[in-house]
Amino acid sequence: MNPRRVAFDVLRQVTGEDAYANLALAKRLSVAGLDSRDAGLVTELVSGTCRLMGTYDRVIEAASGRSLATLQPAVVDLLRLGAHQLLGMRMKKYAAVTSTVDLARATVGQRVTGLVNAIMRKISAHDLDGWVDVLAKKADPMDALAIAGHHPRWIVEAYADLLPPEEIPEALAANNMAPKPTLVVRPGLATVEDLDGAEPTQFSPFGASAHGAPADQAAVRDGRVGVQDEGSQLVAWALARAEAPDGPWLDMCAGPGGKAALLAGLAREQGTWLLASEAQEHRAGLVRNALSAFPDGAVTIAADGTRPAWGRAFAKVMVDVPCSGLGALRRRPESRWRRKPEDITALGGLQRSLLTSAIASTLPGGVVAYVTCSPHRAETVEVVNDVLAEHPHVTRLHAADALPGVPNAALGDDVQLWPQRHGTDAMYLALLRV
Repeated sequence: MNPRRVAFDVLRQVTGEDAYANLALAKRLSVAGLDSRDAGLVTELVSGTCRLMGTYDRVIEAASGRSLATLQPAVVDLLRLGAHQLLGMRMKKYAAVTSTVDLARATVGQRVTGLVNAIMRKISAHDLDGWVDVLAKKADPMDALAIAGHHPRWIVEAYADLLPPEEIPEALAANNMAPKPTLVVRPGLATVEDLDGAEPTQFSPFGASAHGAPADQAAVRDGRVGVQDEGSQLVAWALARAEAPDGPWLDMCAGPGGKAALLAGLAREQGTWLLASEAQEHRAGLVRNALSAFPDGAVTIAADGTRPAWGRAFAKVMVDVPCSGLGALRRRPESRWRRKPEDITALGGLQRSLLTSAIASTLPGGVVAYVTCSPHRAETVEVVNDVLAEHPHVTRLHAADALPGVPNAALGDDVQLWPQRHGTDAMYLALLRV
C-alpha cells in the first residue's frame, strides 16, 4: 500500500467528513499493513498537514493565483500534502512534486496532473520561512503573528488576552510540537516504579514517560496504568488535595474516563468512593472500562449532568465541561482550523448549567473543581464569574495552593497550565468552596 495514498485517504476523511485526524489515522493504519517506517510517514503527512493546514492554504492560493474554492476539494488535499512534503518535511523538490503528481493521477485522474504539477513547482520556489515572509509582508502585526505561528487570528487574539506579548510566539510554537504520550499510574493499583524504563513527570507524582508504545507496558495492558496528559493529572490531584468534609466524590462529565480513574484511586486512599457520570452511553462504557481494574470504590452511570440523577450530595465534585479543546491543539492538529469563534459562544450555556448543577450537588463545605481543556476566557474565568455572581454563598479558593510545586500557573485565584510553561495541555482549573 502506498503510504501517500493512505495519508490522502485519511485527509479526505478529515476535510470532507469532519473526521478526527487521530481517530481516522489510527483506524486506517490498523488495516493498511504498513511497516513501521511507512506508518511513520503516513502519521507525519497527516498530522503535519493538518497542523499547518491554514498556512498551506494561504501558500496554495498565493502560488496558484486563485481561490481554493475554484479547485476540487480532492485537489486541494493533494496540494496540502505536497506542500507539507516541500515545506514541512523539506523533501527534495523532485521527489515531492513527482510523488504528488503521481498521487493526483491515481486518485483524481490524469486531467489534473498538469495543474498539480504547475502549482507544486510554484510552491517549491520558497521554503516555509520564505513563504511566511511573503504572506506576512502586507499583514498587520496580529495577522503576521498568526501566519508565523500557524494559527487562525482569533486564537492568537485569545492568547494575547492572557499572555505577555513576548510569550505569544513561544505559546504558538509549543502547539506545533506533537506531544509524547504520558502515562498515569492508578493509585492503589500501580506505581511509577512498576513501569519499564519510565521517567517520572515533572510535576505529577502519578505521571511518567517511557520509550515505546504505551501498550508495550504490561501495567497499561491490564488497566493499572493509563495514558493521560500531565495537565489532566494535575487538576484531578488538586481536587483530591483540597480540604472537604467526609463523603463520596462525583465526576460529572467523566468520559472517556482518565480523570475518573485517577480520582477513583485517590478517593479509595481517602476512605471514600467515586460516582462517575457521563451523559452519552457509549462514553459511559469507556468510563466503565477505565475503572474496570478497580475491585471496588467506583460506580459509573449514564446521566445528564444538567439534570442530576444521583439524589444526594458529594464532598468533592469534578466538572470537566465540554469545551472547544483549544488547550489540546498539540494533539488535535486539525482543531485550530476547524473551530470557529462562534463555537465558544455556543458552549457557554451548557458550561454554566453544568457548573450550577455541580454546586447544587455538593455538600456544604465541599469543593467543586471546574475544569476545561481551554485557555479561552469565555470558557474559563467568565463562566466561573457568572455562576458565582448567582451563588454568593460559594467562595473561590486559591487553586494554585493545591499545586504548590507548579510554577507560573496562577491566573488570579485560578490555575492555567500552558504547553510552553509546563509541557502540558492548556488545562484550566477553578476550585470553589460551597
